[in-house]
Amino acid sequence: MKSKYLPQEFKVICVRECVGTELIVSPEQAFKYWRDNIPQAPWFDPMKEAFVILVLNTRKRILGHNLVALGSLDTCFVSPLQVFRPAIACAAASIILAHQHPSGDPTPSEADIKVTRDLVRAGQLLKIEIADHIILGQDRHVSLREHGYLSC
Repeated sequence: MKSKYLPQEFKVICVRECVGTELIVSPEQAFKYWRDNIPQAPWFDPMKEAFVILVLNTRKRILGHNLVALGSLDTCFVSPLQVFRPAIACAAASIILAHQHPSGDPTPSEADIKVTRDLVRAGQLLKIEIADHIILGQDRHVSLREHGYLSC
């Protein structure tokens, strides 16, 4: 009897390449990167939450970005597997989490805080730092690092 579970070839997830090697060391720079790159993507819908990671090298220079999940009006499900797979594939030293609130209000929800803390713990196990989690609203943003939510 043949097994239906055969070895398979896996596709490496593509991280969107960036023009240049932009330095991202502040929430404002991450916000600017989002504004300059994410809304132009063919998958972007301002009426849905989009959860994106910015992949960084050891010098905090951006290697690229990856769409982790596209959600609904007020929810976006993410898991550590989805978040860290592109970072591992690119040998990233750190990542910045970013997502937008279609309501325009970047105030973090309890779910935002919980998922951030869970991902920080997962990153600690993998030795991949979560440099920040930026929540974007209408012309404003909130850094969860600046608000003290990145410590476990």
